[in-house]
Amino acid sequence: MTLLDRQVAVFITGISASGKTTVAEMLAARFDKGVHVKGDVFRRMIATGREEMTAEPSPDALKQLGLRYRLGASTADAYFQQGFSVVVQDIVLGPDLVNYANAIKSRPLVVVVLAPRPEVVAEREAARTKVAYRDGRYTIEELCDVLRFETPRVGMWLDTSKQTAEETVDEIIRRGLTDGRVDGRI
Repeated sequence: MTLLDRQVAVFITGISASGKTTVAEMLAARFDKGVHVKGDVFRRMIATGREEMTAEPSPDALKQLGLRYRLGASTADAYFQQGFSVVVQDIVLGPDLVNYANAIKSRPLVVVVLAPRPEVVAEREAARTKVAYRDGRYTIEELCDVLRFETPRVGMWLDTSKQTAEETVDEIIRRGLTDGRVDGRI
């Protein structure tokens, strides 16, 4: 049985430029009834008073990040309750990974962490129009360290350095229910 054989919630995370948006969009499109929930949409909804995340975030930035995570999880659950398979993606690192996964009530839940090598992230960042690291808030190395050393090993971790987005999606479909599945609370 593959991921596409049943209704499922998939939570994809990784650092900026790791391929989350591309992979999530492609995966959601493979389901008969699929939804892609983009966590960054909730951040961008704040028209005024938005506090950006930095290496040393303000209290308001942390509150807004928590709100963003709660909205992403509840939106995923709302679509799931309506019969959709849901792929929710956001940058969720450190202990927040467990909290976010637990906030998603829909089951089965598959957690996927995209973890390409830092030099591959740098190449991807240079080739895209979105700016994640060029504004000086944090570096690729800083986020890679948080991912690799502070984030619990929950779900399926993929080094996608040598994979195309299509290959990554195929691997998630093939292995997700066995290697990435999270039942109950973590």
